[in-house]
Amino acid sequence: MRALQLHFNEKFYLPEAHLLWLTALLIGVGTGLGAVLFIQLIDMVEWAAFTGLPSLLGNHRWLLILIPTLGGMIAGPIISFFASEAKGHGVPEVMQAIALRGGRIRPRVVVAKIAASAVCIGTGGSAGREGPIVQVGAALGSTVGQWLNMSDRRIRNLVACGAAAGIAATFNAPIAGVIFSLEIILGELHMGDLGNVVLSAIAASVISRIFLGDTPAFIVPEYTQGSPFNLLLYALLGVLAALVAIAFIRMLYAAEDLFDNWHAPEYLKPAVGGLLLGLLGYAYPMLLGDVFLPTEARLGEFIAANVPHVMGAGFDTIEHALVGQASLGLLIALLALKPLATSLTLGSGNSGGVFAPALFTGAALGGAFGNLAATAFPGMGIAPGAFALVGMAAVFAGAARAPFTAILIVFEMTDDYRIILPLMTGVIVSMLVASRLHPESIYTLKLARRGIRFLRGRDIDVLEGVRVAEIMVPQPQTVRPETPVEALVTRFIATGMHGFPVVDENGRLEGIVSLRDYRQAQNRYGSLQGLTVADIMERAPIVAYPDETVSQALRRMAPRDISRLPVVSRDDPRQLLGLIRRNDIVRAYEVGATRRDEHMIQGNRNKINQLTGLDTTEVRVLAGSACDGQPMRAIPWPENCLVVAIERPAGAIIPHGAEILRAGDVLLVISDHASLEKVRALCSQPPPETPSSA
Repeated sequence: MRALQLHFNEKFYLPEAHLLWLTALLIGVGTGLGAVLFIQLIDMVEWAAFTGLPSLLGNHRWLLILIPTLGGMIAGPIISFFASEAKGHGVPEVMQAIALRGGRIRPRVVVAKIAASAVCIGTGGSAGREGPIVQVGAALGSTVGQWLNMSDRRIRNLVACGAAAGIAATFNAPIAGVIFSLEIILGELHMGDLGNVVLSAIAASVISRIFLGDTPAFIVPEYTQGSPFNLLLYALLGVLAALVAIAFIRMLYAAEDLFDNWHAPEYLKPAVGGLLLGLLGYAYPMLLGDVFLPTEARLGEFIAANVPHVMGAGFDTIEHALVGQASLGLLIALLALKPLATSLTLGSGNSGGVFAPALFTGAALGGAFGNLAATAFPGMGIAPGAFALVGMAAVFAGAARAPFTAILIVFEMTDDYRIILPLMTGVIVSMLVASRLHPESIYTLKLARRGIRFLRGRDIDVLEGVRVAEIMVPQPQTVRPETPVEALVTRFIATGMHGFPVVDENGRLEGIVSLRDYRQAQNRYGSLQGLTVADIMERAPIVAYPDETVSQALRRMAPRDISRLPVVSRDDPRQLLGLIRRNDIVRAYEVGATRRDEHMIQGNRNKINQLTGLDTTEVRVLAGSACDGQPMRAIPWPENCLVVAIERPAGAIIPHGAEILRAGDVLLVISDHASLEKVRALCSQPPPETPSSA
């Protein structure tokens, strides 16, 4: 394969720009075809699950429980044993590949993501199809770039081309696809990247229109402006959308934490999530139908013809909300139940996207809000469908922090410029409120938990993973306000420090004084005789808090050229807890980088555990143990055990039979649980005594 690649590169040489255009075009076409195949595969699975299976087993409502459970039983092993990157909604994995691995994604992700997501969504999983298509397009772009032996920067560009093509093919919205790729995947705009991304999105959209039709993703009514007062209602909707988006993020990751902390085989967890989703779909018509929704909720009773609203991608329900055909009761119910269904689906490790569920939740919120507003203000010409449309974009913007994508995807669907002002109002208000209340988006939170922080698409802010309390100087040296300035010079020389917190007789913070304050006082007064620290100190110093990140503290220090910050309690800003200095920032960077590396190593070990079912563990050799001073070949290792590396202060080595182990060595061991206990015993217990002969 490598020889074929080199032969291709030499035989068909093209200028770099032409090669990028050609590959972008091929990626767009490939992603468009992949999207068509994926959507048709979902339709086939859905027909088999909700029409074919009931025709064989009978139209029993308990099949609503069985079908998503079977889907999880099929998708779980695909994800666990074939490509773990296919787990969840996929976009964070693409972002991580862009930031840390030069855009390199394994080709097998394409097959695993299509298969697992089609099974999940087709059997009723509450997830979107756009996330998988984005990941498939990104993996295709990465594979082509690797095959052509391109640089990291070019591969990242091709990954962005694939992501843009995925959104363009899914929603028939090429402009929104380009902006999504630049706003979320790359996190920055380079004019050299833009042309390729646009070309790829156009190609995917053309392929999608050829096979799926030249129609927008949703049919929406014509928007009417109404009263200018409506803009205030759209702003209020933006605030509510931010709160709903944050609740959606927290619910999704709470479910993910619940399943991650549950010690069960990874390949079974999606089936359990499917079981819980099925129980929700089974109970949904009974709980709501008789009292609140006598007609609409009973859609889930006859599964051969209908799927409950809480299951599947929900595009039909979104369209009903947009044209005003969904009742207020149904919309309010789905506003809570749809995020729950999505959390059970994706939190358990199933495969799908969060784009469509966010749009669904936003449509429910906007539709319900519009209905209430139309009832409260009957003379203002309020159209609930328009509020549902703005709600879609506002909730997605609050969850993904991608305002331009949200605005443009709705604008492309409506093709109506008159909606742009309400759209921008709701989206921007939602994003600002959500960013203030919850710093991480639904995409970046997963990576932030691994210690990976993004700035313009690159993981460079490792200081975000370190807290001020971890590196601050506790109980720092201080001075009193009445200390003479002349004595302060002696303190500077004796300690080598350039600043001190100033505290009163009770240890309460009064301010901070630095060498710069001393020099400024010299220039101002000339003679410093008779001056005290209180005369020259900064009485309202910039402070840090122990629970915030070092990066946040650094952002306060850098613009003002401050070399140290007093650390105080949030509850009492005069309670001095410590001091953070510039040299502490250097130490924090080392801690953060080490911690990030540990996360990456642990992630690789988890992948080994998932693929093999074995444990990957570090075991330290203790002095006097059976391993201490013995060559590797002389140690009675258990059968199901492999020592893959020996970590020493000088660096890690690959062990061989003659390697002599020493106390302090750390062994990286792959084994089953029983063998691991034997390895620990060998490394910690002394060798058995040989009985002496009489």
